[in-house]
Amino acid sequence: MQEPLLNLDSLKGVDIPDYMLDPDATLKDSEAQWRYNRPPDYSKTRKFFAETKHYNHPAGSLPELVENLIKNWEIEASFKTQLADWRTIDTTNYTFAINGLEPSNAEHMLKVGTYNAIITPCKYYDSKNSDFASSHKTFKRMMPTFAFEVVEVYSGPPVVTLKWRHYGEMKNDYVGWNDVGEKVTAKAHGGMIDIQGITIAHLNSKMQITKLKTWFNSNELFKQIDPDGTAIMVKPDELRAALDPSADFMQACPIMGNQTSSRSVDPIQGLSQAFTEVEINGKRVG
Repeated sequence: MQEPLLNLDSLKGVDIPDYMLDPDATLKDSEAQWRYNRPPDYSKTRKFFAETKHYNHPAGSLPELVENLIKNWEIEASFKTQLADWRTIDTTNYTFAINGLEPSNAEHMLKVGTYNAIITPCKYYDSKNSDFASSHKTFKRMMPTFAFEVVEVYSGPPVVTLKWRHYGEMKNDYVGWNDVGEKVTAKAHGGMIDIQGITIAHLNSKMQITKLKTWFNSNELFKQIDPDGTAIMVKPDELRAALDPSADFMQACPIMGNQTSSRSVDPIQGLSQAFTEVEINGKRVG
């Protein structure tokens, strides 16, 4: 059965922004300040998505509009270096929360990066030992194309609730730093990595995101990266012994010591409570 086109009273009189109509709208912002001094090239990711997507959301349908919004948000969060250039969010009021943890503001995401903002510390990865640039190097080299697809939208603006999948092929080795400062290497298996989650996005009258809450299990990501549990973990002192003493170790391997994190959290905790914010077809969920 074909999905109905968007027809919501809450959007009457609202001009739908280009970033909900075109997944690459923000890439055309020539005056924006871009990381690496130019807009990123998403052509391979878009081609991969077209060939592997599970759903064909009709143009103008709610799932398609939401999918475009999130794709443009991801572009801005990853590659625009000035908040003033972000168009998909209300920069004054925007907050982001993962798995029921304390929300952070836009400046925090701009500083740490999208991967560090969403991945819970574990034996494979810890954001304390990886800055914005190195986190993108870790995941984008492993998975050169990482496509986003909306699976289902449960409610429309101003509170949009959606289920999504983020997926790609593990083309290269995973190399990261874990919660005790070990270097972790998982050999590329060439298979698909496919993670799913739930997001609740609050939008203002301009269809900008004011609040983003996401739930997903990052442990599932690493189970798919290292399905056989054969990743190699090298302790910091072993790394020091192997390196040339004249090398700038702290620059090459930004390890912050044997620190453990208290951020471990059940990704499903609080999700049922969060759904009470949402009404679907006039009925409150939860």
